[in-house]
Amino acid sequence: MDITFISDTHGLHGWLRLNAGTVLVHAGDITEYGTEDEGIEFLDWFSKQPFTYKIFIGGNHDLFLEELTLRKLKKLIPSGIIYLENNGTELEGIKFWGSPVTPYFLGMAFNEREGREIKKVWSKIPLDTDVFITHGPPKGILDGGMGCEELRLRIDSVRPKVHCFGHVHGQNGIEVINDTTFINASMVNNLNPFQHEEYKLIGKPIICKYPLLNSVYGKKITN
Repeated sequence: MDITFISDTHGLHGWLRLNAGTVLVHAGDITEYGTEDEGIEFLDWFSKQPFTYKIFIGGNHDLFLEELTLRKLKKLIPSGIIYLENNGTELEGIKFWGSPVTPYFLGMAFNEREGREIKKVWSKIPLDTDVFITHGPPKGILDGGMGCEELRLRIDSVRPKVHCFGHVHGQNGIEVINDTTFINASMVNNLNPFQHEEYKLIGKPIICKYPLLNSVYGKKITN
């Protein structure tokens, strides 16, 4: 099975040209302003991508996903798309689990306080997870100093084959630690807060062959 990972497209998904594959994973921040209209436009694009399976989670920008009722959410998401929000799915024997949660920052979407609150979320990750998808990174791994310590501790226990995330821009790449392939799939640049800039796509989609995780397209750092 080949899996293509992307994240943090912030409304620029229309500029991406993706090769056909088996699984497409988007690790959150599908929108820039968090509106439902942005989400609908993304979902229309996502549904048309040439993949057998398509999985996505929300991110801290995706306010509309947090605000929607489960009933409306089901109506909004086209058939053939799998949305994960602190739950999992199994595809061809491979177990995926996804969460949009990130440590608290300005009261954005899916924020939880560090410590006991966020630990409750990570404790739900099943020990038999193969591919784990979060919006934010674990502490110390492609995180630009912004990773979650409780998430890192849980990952050290679960030890999935793959952990994909985004959230921290400009860190697009791969790192392998203790047989887990960590992937920061963020696609956009990190903006300078003192300049009037707009997001640009600078990252590359990262593709891995599962379970042959040595077959990964992207920058690889092995510890």
